[in-house]
Amino acid sequence: MTDMPSPRLAAEAFQQRLLAWFDREGRHDLPWQSPRSAYRVWVSEIMLQQTQVSTVIPYFERFMAHFPSLTALAEAPQDEVLHLWTGLGYYARARNMHKAAQQVVDAHQGELPTDSVEALMALPGIGRSTAGAIIAQSIGQRAAILDGNVKRSLTRLHAVAEWPGKPGVERALWALADYYTPASRVADYTQAMMDFGATLCKRSRPLCERCPFNDVCLAYAQGEPQRYPESKPKKPLPTRETIMLLLCDPNGHVWLEQRPPSGLWGGLWSLPQFDSQGDLNDWLEANVVAPKRASALASFQHTFSHFRLAITPQPVSCDRLQGVREGGTWYDPRHPPALGLAAPVKSLLNHLQPFALTSTPGRA
Repeated sequence: MTDMPSPRLAAEAFQQRLLAWFDREGRHDLPWQSPRSAYRVWVSEIMLQQTQVSTVIPYFERFMAHFPSLTALAEAPQDEVLHLWTGLGYYARARNMHKAAQQVVDAHQGELPTDSVEALMALPGIGRSTAGAIIAQSIGQRAAILDGNVKRSLTRLHAVAEWPGKPGVERALWALADYYTPASRVADYTQAMMDFGATLCKRSRPLCERCPFNDVCLAYAQGEPQRYPESKPKKPLPTRETIMLLLCDPNGHVWLEQRPPSGLWGGLWSLPQFDSQGDLNDWLEANVVAPKRASALASFQHTFSHFRLAITPQPVSCDRLQGVREGGTWYDPRHPPALGLAAPVKSLLNHLQPFALTSTPGRA
């Protein structure tokens, strides 16, 4: 077990310095700050996981326009939710949020249970830090957060040498986060901690000369703030290969199939995938009338957190499919329907010209 490092400042002094910086330089006009509600904070927090603020803002605004309330989100088809999420990645976030909204409608009369961190953590996709951010920012109740920005700032301030994901280190960081969290101005403090890590104590090129804590920061005193936090030990990413079938009918429509609800690209619409040319040939023979194969398009890679997927797009034209195919649809690139698309599929479809499958795709 890792003990909590000694605080670098008394809690009140830390809060005063941070909030004074926030009042001068923090972000006060983010779209989820006004109006500020538990629902809007929740959506923003989920979107901001693994994603930068500048990327999230247009997605958040479109999402709120379509789903202005938690009930509207709960009642929407999953396809509509995933369509608005297309491009943000980590699609399990959207599926969990949709599922959580339905649970809130069923069990909590459509209102997020902000009475405790534990009640929020019982919902799909809400962890301890997200729950704390929702409570602190929506109702001003004291609750600590420990997102990536806060972890980075605290590990530098205290020169915590080990990877923050180790259980003992994470417990120590949670203890520090709780120690520094005030009982008043909690919403501002929470946003300040996020802003501080995102704009000042940045992952690369931190602006230490402007930092209100550079006189007490151990990483700065050592002259190597970017050494912290220690990265997770990396394993080589394996590469998998797949063939994506671009099957086009005489109207220029492309055949898509919906992925299973869980797993890779769960619930999204994708091009049919095959491990080998033999598997593709068998599928075409069994399902397609008069297939005509064109030259394969240039292969490209799509990187996930745990592997790389090498994708070879294979155009094939046909008269029609034979038999009834469930779980699929003909997609019109000229008038695209509101479907949640896997990112490389969206990239490929965006490069297609109606009735032609000869474009070379860019990197997804």
